[in-house]
Amino acid sequence: MLLKPVIKRSDMISCALCKDAPCSAICSAIDPARALLGIWFDNQDVAAMRFPEKNVCAECDAPCEKACVNNGSVPIRYLMNELYEKVRPEAEIPIPDNEERLKCDICGVPLENPFLLSSSVVASTYDMCARAFEAGWAGACFKTICSLDIHEASPRFSAIKGDNGSIIGFKNIEQLSDHSVAENMEIFRRLKKNYPTKFILASVMGQNEEEWESLAKLCEENGADAIELNFSCPNMQEDGLGSDIGQVPELVERFTRAAKKSTTIPVLAKLTPNVSTMSPAAEAALRGGADGIAAINTIKSIVGVSPYTYVSAPAVKGKSAVGGYSGNAVKPIALRFIAEIGQNTKLKGMHISGMGGIETWRDALEFILMGSGSIQITTAVMQYGYRIIGDLKEGLNYYLAQMGIKSVKDIIGAGLDSVSDTTDVLERDTVLFPAFDLDKCNGCGRCVISCNDGGHQAIRFDDRKPKLDGSKCVGCHLCRLVCPEEAIVAGKKRINR
Repeated sequence: MLLKPVIKRSDMISCALCKDAPCSAICSAIDPARALLGIWFDNQDVAAMRFPEKNVCAECDAPCEKACVNNGSVPIRYLMNELYEKVRPEAEIPIPDNEERLKCDICGVPLENPFLLSSSVVASTYDMCARAFEAGWAGACFKTICSLDIHEASPRFSAIKGDNGSIIGFKNIEQLSDHSVAENMEIFRRLKKNYPTKFILASVMGQNEEEWESLAKLCEENGADAIELNFSCPNMQEDGLGSDIGQVPELVERFTRAAKKSTTIPVLAKLTPNVSTMSPAAEAALRGGADGIAAINTIKSIVGVSPYTYVSAPAVKGKSAVGGYSGNAVKPIALRFIAEIGQNTKLKGMHISGMGGIETWRDALEFILMGSGSIQITTAVMQYGYRIIGDLKEGLNYYLAQMGIKSVKDIIGAGLDSVSDTTDVLERDTVLFPAFDLDKCNGCGRCVISCNDGGHQAIRFDDRKPKLDGSKCVGCHLCRLVCPEEAIVAGKKRINR
């Protein structure tokens, strides 16, 4: 069972997640910055269990807070005490002493853990991939290799941000690798020589059948462990490439067959989410000989192109363009497509490499439960760096050990039976009321406002405390979602309506 975290991002919302964090530099007893990362990435148990047994923060005068780049606005001592006093005593097991549970594979090729960089700027040079491998990533899907003459726009990124400045949704109009094919092949050879156990997934895009075949063959000859066919990039300068292919199953089948023609290593088709359903393209890829599916790529989008918006994004000499949207905001859409592929009996046995909005190990777990056998990440790396791999691995490994699961492979697709693509399977004759924790309630009345203006007028305000009118409540739980204190929870008992 996935328990609700005791401490959350909102408790440290002003933390800058610094490089070479001053709070840790000044503390000789623990590593507060590492613990803060654990909280941010939903890995509180491991963060707490990493501490010494004695609470060294209890009597400390918190020089870490004085050293904070945000002028002490992060309650570091309070958070460390919460880890010591609330999280650590409730941790069910010690930190596992190995990561054997994380071992898996892509179409039979071994992975030391499920986590790969996805094809993008984060995996576009030898140095970047090498640093990621050193940090603990199992492999990388290298930025798409092509013979096109690539010229990038500047600027080419923009974002929808949360209240603390963190990125919720991310837009890009970036294209493919601007290195020559020969330069990229040299990078593959160096990576495979120096990191022989790391997985190299070579993303390619051709302009015709001959090019799809030759690029795939060349990547295999230079050390790639598998090929990913880019049928999904929404940012191509020319028509008839990228997502234009992914929207036409006949083209997906034809170019998959071409890429398979002269290769012996696994081939994955990376499909576009810019369709109503993904199964037609996925089935076409299977007919063409694909061994797996990668999904999703970015979603076509527009972010702030009006001259009156605060951020015109990205604007190049006053003009913008439809581009690809990613980040945590797209996770529900990605999961929907992963579940569709995972439930398709015609695709049984195909590997699914899932991506789209993954930041924490819990995000990754959701993709695995929907059928993903490997995980790819870009936007979270762009925002937080390769270092997130530590919490991804530790959090997932801790969960598996806690649940007594011997291998991550044992839970691939385990959640598919709980998902339906229609709502007709849902029971509709009972109501689950919300319950109010008045000790947590701060009397703000947000629940009353939302219920009055967006719900069923079932909450009244009495002496700055909410009171539920059960005769009006329909159990929609809007109030739970808007409560800033999380003082509203699901009730324990359903009633017949």
